[in-house]
Amino acid sequence: MIGYHEAVARLLEGAARCGEERVALGRAAGRILAGDIVSTLALPAFDNAAMDGVALAGDGPAARAGSCWEVASWIAAGDVPPQDDAHAWEVMTGAALPTRAATVVPLEGIERLPDARVRLRDDASPGAHIRRRGEDVREGDALLASGTMLHAAQLMLLAGVGQSEVAVARRPRVAVLATGREVVASGQALPPGGIHDATSPYLAAAIAAAGAELVHHARVGDDVPTFQSAIDAALALGVDLVLSTGAVSKGCHDFVPAALAARDAERRFHGLAMRPGKPLLAARLREGPVFVGLPGNPLSTAVGFRFLVEPLLRAWLGMPLETERRLPLSATCEKRAGLHAVLHGHLRCDGEGRLHACVAEAQASFRLLPFAQSSVWISLPADAARIEAGTRVQVHGHSHLHPPGWLPA
Repeated sequence: MIGYHEAVARLLEGAARCGEERVALGRAAGRILAGDIVSTLALPAFDNAAMDGVALAGDGPAARAGSCWEVASWIAAGDVPPQDDAHAWEVMTGAALPTRAATVVPLEGIERLPDARVRLRDDASPGAHIRRRGEDVREGDALLASGTMLHAAQLMLLAGVGQSEVAVARRPRVAVLATGREVVASGQALPPGGIHDATSPYLAAAIAAAGAELVHHARVGDDVPTFQSAIDAALALGVDLVLSTGAVSKGCHDFVPAALAARDAERRFHGLAMRPGKPLLAARLREGPVFVGLPGNPLSTAVGFRFLVEPLLRAWLGMPLETERRLPLSATCEKRAGLHAVLHGHLRCDGEGRLHACVAEAQASFRLLPFAQSSVWISLPADAARIEAGTRVQVHGHSHLHPPGWLPA
């Protein structure tokens, strides 16, 4: 049995981005950038008016309250600005400004006179209400780094500098094999001793949330030939990772380790000092893809996926290691020394705006309801048996791509 951090290191050994593809911006939400983005344009691309109003030239009379200006023309957004000898132009928001424009006076700051002139109600400050070329982005500016997840704000920026498509990391391709003859699909009648398959729907959602793609799913019972055929079917689909649930411990029906040995898979580890998830197994198949055998209990599956599989998916997406987040523990916790403990719970904000990590009371690996009501994972170091209230501990989102959530006090 090895430590948690060593297990992650063995899984990540040699892991690199799976590849990349170009997609239209409309299909890029939630994807991971496969390269740095450097702007080839300035943003704004030209000096323009920030408000509807009157643009005044800088070489005309002083723009003092009470001064009168003759408006030469009207410039709309999208018009080519006149380069004439006038001193004032009526402009709309976003309109390109004449080269000589030095300030824009909003409409509420002028009084219209009957002879196409305007009178200023207040002094006009030089440069007011003008968006200067390159004020937001200059040519050559670094915009987004490789490994960035693209949300709506990033897509707005890319579209604003003229990008119509972007290079993103290829999604890792994953297969899920559910073992156990007692496991039946949701919606089917339960036979005596049967249980509904809770982990497969969880993994399907968690795989997508982690930036990967589920391409194959099979229930294989406890039948080794069916298990081997399911692996072959997954390999034919070009998967990067095969996940199994259950049958990795030391019971008489825990056939996965022997089945992998029969395929000449290279075992990375079997068993780690983590709770839940202690029986987890990892190997590399002879054909190249990685195999991770997750324990069968639902919370053990969830912990194994989040804290062993997701770091691997993250590396395959070309992303850096997760940012460490620590918060004070709300109450003293006791655990078994020597085991890295992962617990579910909440972040709560007290009346003074301070966040605390709150471990949920019910932590049994078979219990689904408390986990469904949680908002974060909280991990406790292996070396201590008692972690005092106030100790800063690591907190994690339910997915590596989503930060921890919090609840008001």
